[in-house]
Amino acid sequence: MTEMRTLKVALLGCGNVGAQVARILIEDADALAARTGARLELSGIAVRNVNSKRDVELPQELFTTDAETLVKDADLVIELMGGIEPARTLILSALTNGACVVTGNKALLAQDGPTLYEAADKAGVQLSFEAAVAGAIPILRPIRDSLSGDRITRVLGIVNGTTNFILDQMDSTGAQFADALAEAQRLGYAEADPTADVEGHDAAAKAAILATLSFHTRFALDNVHCEGITSVTAADIAAAKDAGFVIKLLAIAEKLADAEGNDGVSVRVHPTLLPREHPLAAVRGAFNAVFIEAENAGELMFYGQGAGGTPTASAVLGDLVSAARRLVLGGPQRTETTTGHVPALPIDASVTSYYIGLDVADQPGVLARIAQLFAGNGVSIETMRQTIHRDAESNVESAELRIVTHRASEAALAATVEAVKGLDVINSVTSVLRVEGV
Repeated sequence: MTEMRTLKVALLGCGNVGAQVARILIEDADALAARTGARLELSGIAVRNVNSKRDVELPQELFTTDAETLVKDADLVIELMGGIEPARTLILSALTNGACVVTGNKALLAQDGPTLYEAADKAGVQLSFEAAVAGAIPILRPIRDSLSGDRITRVLGIVNGTTNFILDQMDSTGAQFADALAEAQRLGYAEADPTADVEGHDAAAKAAILATLSFHTRFALDNVHCEGITSVTAADIAAAKDAGFVIKLLAIAEKLADAEGNDGVSVRVHPTLLPREHPLAAVRGAFNAVFIEAENAGELMFYGQGAGGTPTASAVLGDLVSAARRLVLGGPQRTETTTGHVPALPIDASVTSYYIGLDVADQPGVLARIAQLFAGNGVSIETMRQTIHRDAESNVESAELRIVTHRASEAALAATVEAVKGLDVINSVTSVLRVEGV
């Protein structure tokens, strides 16, 4: 009987996800061996402090601070340290030494993915990163493999659980942003410093990865237009709800034509109004979902837990088993498929609808002037709702207008908003949000 091969696995980082990965590797060793055809031996765990207290009890002898030596002796490397350095250097070292790498480092992939992809191609080894986007949801491999014979035209994703929880709390309870954020921090959905989440940076990194795989072109963080949710108010949420919408932070990547008719891709992250009947509108709490439109497959949606130690560890182990099987069976490793060179388009080229809140003077002819200005800028109004209110102190009446436009270029919509601000009957522009799904 042929003795089963052993593959050495080096784990870099032992935080919430890393600890669960280590636990599964140890507890499910026999099952993983049966699936891969090789014993996956956890050869070591590189950490900054070997004596730190961890949620999962693991053999102390596995811990080391010498990540460089650990990587050089490994067949498979799992990088869960996060950040740019030393993760980048260690991954490149692993790839150069012929090890397959599994990473969940969306920031590094978004910033310097092309360097890592090229290193993996050159070494003929596998670089996998399913855990980098949407936690446990299997989304990257379906895009890369299952839809590789189709043409994806558009991807819309709720890919940050923290912001989805906050916006859902604001929608369901009427809470202000600060109160919803505090609740997210209390429950462990948001970090003490939530900037990366609430300013959209985390979602932007994931948007770059989704766009890269969907459109077979390497997109970086610099190609993503990014807006967070800190300016979304309880009044915005309430007005959207009254009009039949819900506000979500969406990562959007879609193929468009530029002014000359040439194909390009718009990649952006921003708060977005969705009709309540849209599938993504029903994604509650800290869950994630990705909605894909393809020429032949039509509409697809992937839904599940987008964060957490055990769910994300599931994605990491899926990549690890895939890479190990390829090492056992032989043949070329599966690498990233970027065969095209579609340019990234600026936000001005994107096509969307706007939801515009206006505080206006309550006098005859105001609606006609506003409608005329919209038409003059090539923007068509789909719906307009008016509410009259009286200031308690001045006893002066004004009107609140909520306008939803038809789809138009971002440039035309932005120019329209600027022109509206110049009208003498406009007291203030109270909100401007983009709309999808109408």
